[in-house]
Amino acid sequence: MNIEFKQINLKVATFTLSIDHWLIQENQSWGVFSTQGDVGSLLGNLLCDEPLSYSGVIEGRRKAIAQVSLSEQQRLLESELANDDSEFLDRIDTGSTVYSLIYEQCQDKKLTLDLIEKLDLQALQESGFRILSTGETRRVMLARALATQPELIILDEPYVGLDIAHRKSLADYLALLSNSVQMIIIVSREEELPDWVDKVALFSEGKLDSLMDKKDWDEHPVITQIKAQSAQQSEDMMALIQRHRHTSTFENPIFELKQGKVAYADKTIFTDVNWRINKGEHWQISGPNGCGKSTLLGLIFGDHPQCYSNDIQIFGRQRGTGETIWEIKKHIGMVSSALHLQYRVNCTALDVIVSGFYDSIGLYQQPTLEEQNIAKEWLDILHMSQFSKTTFKQLEYCQQRLLLIARAIVKQPTLLILDEPYQGLDYLGRRLVKSALELIAKENLSQLLYVSHYQSDQLESIHNYLNFITNDEGDAYKAELKSTKVI
Repeated sequence: MNIEFKQINLKVATFTLSIDHWLIQENQSWGVFSTQGDVGSLLGNLLCDEPLSYSGVIEGRRKAIAQVSLSEQQRLLESELANDDSEFLDRIDTGSTVYSLIYEQCQDKKLTLDLIEKLDLQALQESGFRILSTGETRRVMLARALATQPELIILDEPYVGLDIAHRKSLADYLALLSNSVQMIIIVSREEELPDWVDKVALFSEGKLDSLMDKKDWDEHPVITQIKAQSAQQSEDMMALIQRHRHTSTFENPIFELKQGKVAYADKTIFTDVNWRINKGEHWQISGPNGCGKSTLLGLIFGDHPQCYSNDIQIFGRQRGTGETIWEIKKHIGMVSSALHLQYRVNCTALDVIVSGFYDSIGLYQQPTLEEQNIAKEWLDILHMSQFSKTTFKQLEYCQQRLLLIARAIVKQPTLLILDEPYQGLDYLGRRLVKSALELIAKENLSQLLYVSHYQSDQLESIHNYLNFITNDEGDAYKAELKSTKVI
Protein backbone atom coordinates (compact mmCIF):
# COMPACT_ATOMS: atom_id res chain seq x y z
CA MET A 1 0.00 0.00 0.00
CA ASN A 2 1.31 3.46 -0.92
CA ILE A 3 1.53 6.31 1.61
CA GLU A 4 0.69 9.79 0.36
CA PHE A 5 1.06 13.13 2.16
CA LYS A 6 -1.14 15.97 0.87
CA GLN A 7 -0.86 19.58 2.10
CA ILE A 8 0.42 18.57 5.55
CA ASN A 9 1.04 21.33 8.06
CA LEU A 10 1.97 20.26 11.59
CA LYS A 11 2.89 22.94 14.08
CA VAL A 12 4.36 22.13 17.48
CA ALA A 13 5.55 24.67 20.04
CA THR A 14 8.72 25.77 18.23
CA PHE A 15 8.69 23.97 14.90
CA THR A 16 6.50 23.50 11.83
CA LEU A 17 6.57 20.46 9.56
CA SER A 18 5.27 21.26 6.08
CA ILE A 19 4.77 18.82 3.19
CA ASP A 20 2.93 19.91 0.04
CA HIS A 21 2.97 16.50 -1.60
CA TRP A 22 4.97 13.33 -1.03
CA LEU A 23 4.16 9.87 -2.42
CA ILE A 24 5.94 6.89 -0.84
CA GLN A 25 5.30 3.83 -2.94
CA GLU A 26 5.02 0.43 -1.29
CA ASN A 27 8.22 -0.95 -2.80
CA GLN A 28 10.37 2.11 -2.05
CA SER A 29 12.75 2.79 0.82
CA TRP A 30 13.51 6.44 1.43
CA GLY A 31 16.33 8.47 2.88
CA VAL A 32 15.46 11.76 4.55
CA PHE A 33 18.01 14.51 5.06
CA SER A 34 17.22 17.60 7.12
CA THR A 35 19.57 20.55 6.85
CA GLN A 36 17.98 22.31 9.81
CA GLY A 37 15.21 21.10 12.08
CA ASP A 38 14.16 17.87 13.78
CA VAL A 39 11.79 16.26 11.27
CA GLY A 40 12.46 12.63 12.15
CA SER A 41 10.39 12.25 15.30
CA LEU A 42 7.50 14.29 13.84
CA LEU A 43 7.41 12.13 10.70
CA GLY A 44 7.47 9.04 12.87
CA ASN A 45 4.66 10.30 15.08
CA LEU A 46 2.55 11.21 12.03
CA LEU A 47 2.94 7.80 10.44
CA CYS A 48 2.44 5.96 13.73
CA ASP A 49 -0.82 7.87 14.19
CA GLU A 50 0.19 9.57 17.42
CA PRO A 51 -2.36 12.13 18.69
CA LEU A 52 -1.29 15.24 16.79
CA SER A 53 -3.20 18.24 15.52
CA TYR A 54 -2.39 18.92 11.88
CA SER A 55 -4.02 19.99 8.65
CA GLY A 56 -3.92 18.02 5.42
CA VAL A 57 -4.37 14.36 4.55
CA ILE A 58 -2.23 11.23 4.95
CA GLU A 59 -3.50 8.30 2.90
CA GLY A 60 -2.45 4.67 3.17
CA ARG A 61 -1.09 4.52 6.72
CA ARG A 62 -0.71 0.96 7.87
CA LYS A 63 -0.96 -0.39 11.41
CA ALA A 64 2.33 -2.26 11.33
CA ILE A 65 4.63 0.77 11.54
CA ALA A 66 7.42 1.17 14.10
CA GLN A 67 9.85 3.97 14.79
CA VAL A 68 13.26 4.36 16.42
CA SER A 69 14.15 7.86 17.55
CA LEU A 70 15.93 9.76 20.30
CA SER A 71 12.56 11.01 21.50
CA GLU A 72 11.28 7.43 21.85
CA GLN A 73 14.49 6.53 23.68
CA GLN A 74 14.02 9.48 26.03
CA ARG A 75 10.45 8.46 26.78
CA LEU A 76 11.47 4.89 27.66
CA LEU A 77 14.25 6.14 29.94
CA GLU A 78 11.84 8.45 31.73
CA SER A 79 9.41 5.57 32.17
CA GLU A 80 12.19 3.42 33.61
CA LEU A 81 13.17 6.19 36.04
CA ALA A 82 9.55 6.59 37.12
CA ASN A 83 9.48 2.88 38.00
CA ASP A 84 12.73 2.99 40.01
CA ASP A 85 12.30 0.72 43.05
CA SER A 86 15.76 1.26 44.58
CA GLU A 87 14.34 2.54 47.89
CA PHE A 88 12.36 -0.68 48.34
CA LEU A 89 15.23 -3.02 47.45
CA ASP A 90 18.54 -3.84 49.12
CA ARG A 91 20.30 -2.87 45.89
CA ILE A 92 20.17 -0.21 43.16
CA ASP A 93 17.34 -0.83 40.69
CA THR A 94 18.99 -0.78 37.27
CA GLY A 95 15.72 -1.03 35.38
CA SER A 96 14.06 -3.62 33.15
CA THR A 97 16.41 -6.12 31.56
CA VAL A 98 17.27 -5.94 27.88
CA TYR A 99 15.63 -9.33 27.31
CA SER A 100 12.35 -8.31 28.97
CA LEU A 101 12.16 -5.00 27.08
CA ILE A 102 12.43 -6.80 23.74
CA TYR A 103 10.23 -9.77 24.71
CA GLU A 104 7.35 -7.54 25.87
CA GLN A 105 7.07 -6.21 22.31
CA CYS A 106 6.47 -9.61 20.70
CA GLN A 107 5.87 -12.26 23.42
CA ASP A 108 8.02 -14.55 21.27
CA LYS A 109 11.13 -16.08 22.88
CA LYS A 110 12.63 -17.27 19.58
CA LEU A 111 12.27 -13.87 17.89
CA THR A 112 13.63 -12.10 20.99
CA LEU A 113 16.76 -14.26 21.09
CA ASP A 114 17.21 -13.89 17.32
CA LEU A 115 17.17 -10.07 17.57
CA ILE A 116 19.50 -10.14 20.57
CA GLU A 117 21.99 -12.13 18.51
CA LYS A 118 21.69 -10.03 15.35
CA LEU A 119 22.14 -6.76 17.23
CA ASP A 120 25.02 -8.06 19.38
CA LEU A 121 23.14 -7.85 22.67
CA GLN A 122 23.93 -11.33 24.02
CA ALA A 123 26.25 -10.06 26.77
CA LEU A 124 23.66 -7.48 27.83
CA GLN A 125 20.39 -9.41 27.84
CA GLU A 126 20.23 -9.55 31.66
CA SER A 127 21.55 -5.99 32.13
CA GLY A 128 19.24 -3.26 33.37
CA PHE A 129 18.29 -0.66 30.79
CA ARG A 130 19.30 2.30 32.95
CA ILE A 131 22.99 1.30 33.13
CA LEU A 132 23.45 0.81 29.39
CA SER A 133 25.66 3.13 27.37
CA THR A 134 24.15 5.36 24.69
CA GLY A 135 25.15 2.98 21.90
CA GLU A 136 23.85 -0.07 23.75
CA THR A 137 20.55 1.70 24.41
CA ARG A 138 20.27 2.54 20.72
CA ARG A 139 20.55 -1.11 19.71
CA VAL A 140 17.92 -2.10 22.26
CA MET A 141 15.51 0.47 20.82
CA LEU A 142 16.00 -0.96 17.33
CA ALA A 143 15.46 -4.50 18.61
CA ARG A 144 12.21 -3.41 20.32
CA ALA A 145 10.97 -1.84 17.09
CA LEU A 146 11.83 -4.91 15.00
CA ALA A 147 10.18 -7.19 17.58
CA THR A 148 6.82 -5.77 16.53
CA GLN A 149 7.50 -7.18 13.03
CA PRO A 150 6.60 -3.96 11.23
CA GLU A 151 5.82 -3.59 7.55
CA LEU A 152 7.45 -0.15 7.65
CA ILE A 153 10.09 1.11 10.08
CA ILE A 154 11.13 4.74 10.55
CA LEU A 155 14.75 5.06 11.67
CA ASP A 156 15.58 8.51 13.01
CA GLU A 157 19.39 8.79 13.30
CA PRO A 158 19.90 5.03 13.87
CA TYR A 159 23.71 5.27 14.14
CA VAL A 160 23.81 7.87 16.94
CA GLY A 161 25.98 6.73 19.86
CA LEU A 162 27.27 3.60 18.13
CA ASP A 163 30.99 2.87 18.02
CA ILE A 164 32.70 2.22 14.68
CA ALA A 165 32.30 -1.56 14.79
CA HIS A 166 28.61 -1.44 15.66
CA ARG A 167 27.91 1.23 13.03
CA LYS A 168 29.43 -1.08 10.44
CA SER A 169 27.51 -4.15 11.63
CA LEU A 170 24.25 -2.20 11.82
CA ALA A 171 24.75 -0.79 8.33
CA ASP A 172 25.25 -4.35 7.01
CA TYR A 173 22.19 -5.57 8.90
CA LEU A 174 19.96 -2.75 7.63
CA ALA A 175 21.13 -3.37 4.06
CA LEU A 176 20.01 -6.99 4.40
CA LEU A 177 16.78 -6.00 6.17
CA SER A 178 15.90 -3.54 3.40
CA ASN A 179 15.21 -6.51 1.13
CA SER A 180 12.23 -7.55 3.27
CA VAL A 181 11.12 -4.46 5.24
CA GLN A 182 10.29 -1.03 3.86
CA MET A 183 12.29 1.67 5.61
CA ILE A 184 12.48 5.43 5.97
CA ILE A 185 15.85 6.45 7.36
CA ILE A 186 16.43 10.01 8.59
CA VAL A 187 20.04 11.21 8.90
CA SER A 188 21.89 14.48 9.46
CA ARG A 189 25.27 13.17 8.27
CA GLU A 190 25.37 12.92 4.50
CA GLU A 191 27.74 9.93 4.60
CA GLU A 192 25.15 7.89 6.54
CA LEU A 193 22.57 7.94 3.75
CA PRO A 194 22.78 4.28 2.62
CA ASP A 195 23.12 3.09 -0.96
CA TRP A 196 20.03 0.86 -0.63
CA VAL A 197 17.56 3.78 -0.47
CA ASP A 198 15.63 4.35 -3.69
CA LYS A 199 14.71 7.99 -3.14
CA VAL A 200 15.78 10.96 -1.01
CA ALA A 201 13.58 13.65 0.53
CA LEU A 202 15.37 16.89 1.43
CA PHE A 203 13.88 19.03 4.22
CA SER A 204 14.97 22.54 5.14
CA GLU A 205 13.71 24.22 8.32
CA GLY A 206 10.86 21.71 8.48
CA LYS A 207 9.62 22.15 4.92
CA LEU A 208 9.90 19.43 2.29
CA ASP A 209 12.20 21.12 -0.19
CA SER A 210 12.70 18.50 -2.90
CA LEU A 211 12.43 14.81 -3.83
CA MET A 212 15.07 13.05 -5.89
CA ASP A 213 16.68 9.77 -6.86
CA LYS A 214 19.68 8.68 -4.77
CA LYS A 215 22.11 9.36 -7.64
CA ASP A 216 20.87 12.96 -7.88
CA TRP A 217 21.36 13.43 -4.14
CA ASP A 218 25.03 12.46 -4.42
CA GLU A 219 25.60 15.56 -6.59
CA HIS A 220 23.36 17.99 -4.68
CA PRO A 221 25.00 21.35 -3.71
CA VAL A 222 23.15 21.77 -0.38
CA ILE A 223 26.08 20.62 1.78
CA THR A 224 28.41 23.28 0.37
CA GLN A 225 25.79 25.95 1.02
CA ILE A 226 25.27 24.93 4.64
CA LYS A 227 29.00 24.85 5.38
CA ALA A 228 29.25 28.52 4.41
CA GLN A 229 26.24 29.39 6.61
CA SER A 230 27.61 27.54 9.67
CA ALA A 231 31.04 29.16 9.30
CA GLN A 232 29.55 32.63 9.80
CA GLN A 233 27.54 31.51 12.84
CA SER A 234 30.65 29.92 14.35
CA GLU A 235 32.59 33.18 13.99
CA ASP A 236 29.77 35.04 15.77
CA MET A 237 29.79 32.48 18.58
CA MET A 238 33.56 32.73 18.96
CA ALA A 239 33.39 36.52 19.16
CA LEU A 240 30.88 36.20 22.01
CA ILE A 241 33.06 33.71 23.89
CA GLN A 242 36.15 35.90 23.52
CA ARG A 243 34.32 38.96 24.85
CA HIS A 244 33.70 37.13 28.13
CA ARG A 245 36.87 35.03 28.34
CA HIS A 246 38.88 34.47 31.49
CA THR A 247 42.03 32.53 32.30
CA SER A 248 42.30 29.46 34.51
CA THR A 249 44.51 29.98 37.57
CA PHE A 250 45.14 26.30 38.30
CA GLU A 251 48.56 24.71 38.02
CA ASN A 252 49.47 21.13 37.06
CA PRO A 253 47.85 18.74 37.28
CA ILE A 254 44.37 19.95 36.46
CA PHE A 255 43.21 16.38 37.06
CA GLU A 256 44.97 13.13 37.95
CA LEU A 257 43.61 9.62 38.44
CA LYS A 258 45.90 6.89 39.82
CA GLN A 259 45.10 3.20 39.40
CA GLY A 260 41.52 4.11 38.59
CA LYS A 261 38.92 1.36 38.85
CA VAL A 262 35.15 1.17 38.57
CA ALA A 263 33.40 -2.11 39.36
CA TYR A 264 29.92 -3.26 40.27
CA ALA A 265 28.82 -6.41 42.07
CA ASP A 266 28.71 -8.47 38.88
CA LYS A 267 31.01 -6.59 36.52
CA THR A 268 34.25 -4.61 36.36
CA ILE A 269 34.15 -1.75 33.85
CA PHE A 270 37.80 -0.65 33.83
CA THR A 271 40.92 -1.09 35.96
CA ASP A 272 44.41 0.39 36.36
CA VAL A 273 43.62 3.68 34.62
CA ASN A 274 46.39 6.24 35.19
CA TRP A 275 45.54 9.58 33.61
CA ARG A 276 46.97 13.04 34.15
CA ILE A 277 45.60 16.20 32.52
CA ASN A 278 48.00 19.11 32.52
CA LYS A 279 47.19 22.76 32.03
CA GLY A 280 46.39 23.60 28.41
CA GLU A 281 45.82 19.98 27.27
CA HIS A 282 42.77 18.86 25.30
CA TRP A 283 41.86 15.17 25.26
CA GLN A 284 39.70 12.90 23.14
CA ILE A 285 38.37 9.76 24.84
CA SER A 286 37.43 6.80 22.67
CA GLY A 287 36.59 3.12 22.88
CA PRO A 288 33.75 0.68 22.21
CA ASN A 289 30.23 0.99 23.61
CA GLY A 290 30.14 0.07 27.29
CA CYS A 291 33.88 0.49 27.95
CA GLY A 292 33.43 3.24 30.54
CA LYS A 293 33.96 6.54 28.70
CA SER A 294 30.99 8.26 30.35
CA THR A 295 31.85 6.61 33.67
CA LEU A 296 35.38 8.04 33.54
CA LEU A 297 34.02 11.52 32.84
CA GLY A 298 31.59 11.05 35.73
CA LEU A 299 34.57 10.53 38.05
CA ILE A 300 35.87 13.95 37.04
CA PHE A 301 32.53 15.71 37.25
CA GLY A 302 31.80 14.14 40.62
CA ASP A 303 28.41 12.60 39.86
CA HIS A 304 29.60 8.98 39.91
CA PRO A 305 29.40 7.33 43.36
CA GLN A 306 32.83 5.71 43.00
CA CYS A 307 34.65 9.02 42.53
CA TYR A 308 35.41 8.98 46.28
CA SER A 309 36.78 5.43 46.30
CA ASN A 310 39.40 6.35 43.71
CA ASP A 311 42.66 8.28 44.11
CA ILE A 312 41.73 11.54 42.38
CA GLN A 313 43.31 14.97 42.45
CA ILE A 314 41.43 17.80 40.76
CA PHE A 315 42.06 21.53 40.62
CA GLY A 316 44.83 21.22 43.20
CA ARG A 317 42.79 19.27 45.75
CA GLN A 318 42.64 15.62 46.70
CA ARG A 319 39.08 14.44 46.25
CA GLY A 320 37.47 13.57 49.55
CA THR A 321 39.37 16.11 51.67
CA GLY A 322 36.44 18.33 52.51
CA GLU A 323 35.72 19.99 49.18
CA THR A 324 32.09 20.33 48.14
CA ILE A 325 30.80 19.07 44.82
CA TRP A 326 29.88 22.64 43.92
CA GLU A 327 33.45 23.83 44.42
CA ILE A 328 34.47 21.34 41.73
CA LYS A 329 31.56 21.85 39.36
CA LYS A 330 31.96 25.63 39.16
CA HIS A 331 35.11 25.01 37.11
CA ILE A 332 33.53 22.39 34.81
CA GLY A 333 31.01 22.59 31.98
CA MET A 334 29.28 19.36 30.98
CA VAL A 335 27.23 18.12 28.03
CA SER A 336 26.08 14.50 27.97
CA SER A 337 23.12 12.27 27.20
CA ALA A 338 22.71 11.64 30.94
CA LEU A 339 22.50 15.38 31.66
CA HIS A 340 19.99 15.80 28.84
CA LEU A 341 17.81 13.14 30.44
CA GLN A 342 18.16 14.70 33.91
CA TYR A 343 17.19 18.16 32.67
CA ARG A 344 13.48 17.55 33.11
CA VAL A 345 12.57 20.78 34.90
CA ASN A 346 10.30 23.05 32.91
CA CYS A 347 12.25 26.31 32.98
CA THR A 348 12.50 28.64 29.98
CA ALA A 349 15.12 28.48 27.24
CA LEU A 350 16.76 31.62 28.62
CA ASP A 351 16.92 30.15 32.12
CA VAL A 352 18.49 26.93 30.82
CA ILE A 353 21.51 28.90 29.59
CA VAL A 354 21.65 31.09 32.71
CA SER A 355 21.62 27.93 34.89
CA GLY A 356 25.10 27.21 33.54
CA PHE A 357 26.45 30.01 35.74
CA TYR A 358 25.07 28.18 38.80
CA ASP A 359 25.65 24.53 37.78
CA SER A 360 22.02 23.78 38.50
CA ILE A 361 19.33 21.83 36.67
CA GLY A 362 16.80 24.62 36.50
CA LEU A 363 17.22 28.13 37.91
CA TYR A 364 16.56 28.75 41.59
CA GLN A 365 18.01 32.22 42.22
CA GLN A 366 17.83 35.65 40.67
CA PRO A 367 20.54 36.00 38.00
CA THR A 368 22.44 39.21 37.44
CA LEU A 369 21.59 41.49 34.56
CA GLU A 370 24.93 40.68 32.96
CA GLU A 371 24.24 36.94 33.11
CA GLN A 372 20.84 37.42 31.50
CA ASN A 373 22.32 39.59 28.76
CA ILE A 374 25.03 37.03 27.97
CA ALA A 375 22.36 34.28 27.77
CA LYS A 376 20.32 36.45 25.40
CA GLU A 377 23.38 36.85 23.16
CA TRP A 378 23.67 33.07 23.05
CA LEU A 379 20.03 32.70 22.07
CA ASP A 380 20.55 35.21 19.29
CA ILE A 381 23.55 33.33 17.88
CA LEU A 382 21.60 30.05 18.04
CA HIS A 383 18.69 31.73 16.19
CA MET A 384 16.45 30.95 19.16
CA SER A 385 15.69 34.43 20.54
CA GLN A 386 12.00 33.97 19.70
CA PHE A 387 11.94 30.99 22.08
CA SER A 388 13.48 32.74 25.11
CA LYS A 389 10.31 32.25 27.17
CA THR A 390 9.46 28.82 25.74
CA THR A 391 9.81 25.99 28.26
CA PHE A 392 12.55 23.39 27.78
CA LYS A 393 10.11 20.50 27.36
CA GLN A 394 8.28 22.27 24.54
CA LEU A 395 11.45 22.53 22.45
CA GLU A 396 12.59 20.00 19.88
CA TYR A 397 15.37 17.60 20.93
CA CYS A 398 17.87 19.41 18.69
CA GLN A 399 16.99 22.78 20.23
CA GLN A 400 17.29 21.33 23.73
CA ARG A 401 20.77 20.01 22.96
CA LEU A 402 21.95 23.37 21.61
CA LEU A 403 20.76 25.05 24.81
CA LEU A 404 22.63 22.52 26.96
CA ILE A 405 25.81 23.12 24.96
CA ALA A 406 25.44 26.88 25.47
CA ARG A 407 24.79 26.21 29.19
CA ALA A 408 28.09 24.31 29.44
CA ILE A 409 30.15 26.97 27.65
CA VAL A 410 28.57 30.14 29.05
CA LYS A 411 30.69 30.39 32.21
CA GLN A 412 33.98 29.69 30.34
CA PRO A 413 34.89 26.66 32.50
CA THR A 414 38.42 25.39 33.02
CA LEU A 415 37.31 21.92 31.84
CA LEU A 416 34.63 21.51 29.18
CA ILE A 417 33.38 17.91 29.17
CA LEU A 418 31.65 16.96 25.91
CA ASP A 419 30.26 13.43 25.96
CA GLU A 420 28.87 12.86 22.45
CA PRO A 421 27.74 16.50 22.23
CA TYR A 422 26.31 16.24 18.70
CA GLN A 423 23.66 13.67 19.59
CA GLY A 424 20.33 14.85 18.19
CA LEU A 425 21.74 17.88 16.36
CA ASP A 426 20.78 18.57 12.76
CA TYR A 427 23.46 19.12 10.11
CA LEU A 428 23.72 22.87 10.61
CA GLY A 429 23.77 22.57 14.40
CA ARG A 430 26.54 19.99 14.31
CA ARG A 431 28.65 22.11 11.95
CA LEU A 432 28.14 25.15 14.15
CA VAL A 433 29.09 23.41 17.39
CA LYS A 434 32.08 21.60 15.93
CA SER A 435 33.51 24.83 14.50
CA ALA A 436 33.00 26.59 17.84
CA LEU A 437 34.72 23.78 19.76
CA GLU A 438 37.64 23.88 17.36
CA LEU A 439 38.06 27.59 18.03
CA ILE A 440 37.73 27.14 21.81
CA ALA A 441 40.46 24.50 21.76
CA LYS A 442 42.72 26.48 19.45
CA GLU A 443 42.46 29.60 21.63
CA ASN A 444 42.66 27.55 24.87
CA LEU A 445 39.54 29.22 26.25
CA SER A 446 38.64 25.94 27.99
CA GLN A 447 40.29 22.54 28.09
CA LEU A 448 38.21 20.01 26.17
CA LEU A 449 37.52 16.42 27.23
CA TYR A 450 35.78 15.15 24.13
CA VAL A 451 33.96 11.93 23.25
CA SER A 452 32.79 11.10 19.74
CA HIS A 453 32.66 7.85 17.78
CA TYR A 454 33.09 9.54 14.40
CA GLN A 455 36.42 10.05 12.67
CA SER A 456 34.96 13.10 10.93
CA ASP A 457 34.30 14.73 14.33
CA GLN A 458 37.96 14.85 15.34
CA LEU A 459 39.22 18.31 16.20
CA GLU A 460 42.52 19.48 14.78
CA SER A 461 43.53 21.14 18.05
CA ILE A 462 43.25 17.93 20.11
CA HIS A 463 46.56 16.07 20.29
CA ASN A 464 46.06 13.86 23.36
CA TYR A 465 44.10 10.62 23.26
CA LEU A 466 42.83 8.11 25.80
CA ASN A 467 41.58 4.92 24.20
CA PHE A 468 39.94 2.07 26.10
CA ILE A 469 40.95 -1.44 25.10
CA THR A 470 40.29 -4.79 26.77
CA ASN A 471 42.79 -5.80 29.45
CA ASP A 472 44.99 -8.89 29.26
CA GLU A 473 42.38 -11.06 31.00
CA GLY A 474 39.63 -9.82 28.67
CA ASP A 475 37.21 -9.21 31.55
CA ALA A 476 37.47 -5.39 31.76
CA TYR A 477 38.98 -2.39 29.99
CA LYS A 478 42.22 -0.50 30.45
CA ALA A 479 43.36 2.84 29.05
CA GLU A 480 45.99 3.52 26.40
CA LEU A 481 47.34 7.07 26.33
CA LYS A 482 49.09 8.76 23.42
CA SER A 483 49.98 12.20 22.19
CA THR A 484 50.44 13.34 18.58
CA LYS A 485 51.73 16.80 19.49
CA VAL A 486 55.13 17.62 18.05
CA ILE A 487 57.34 19.20 20.72
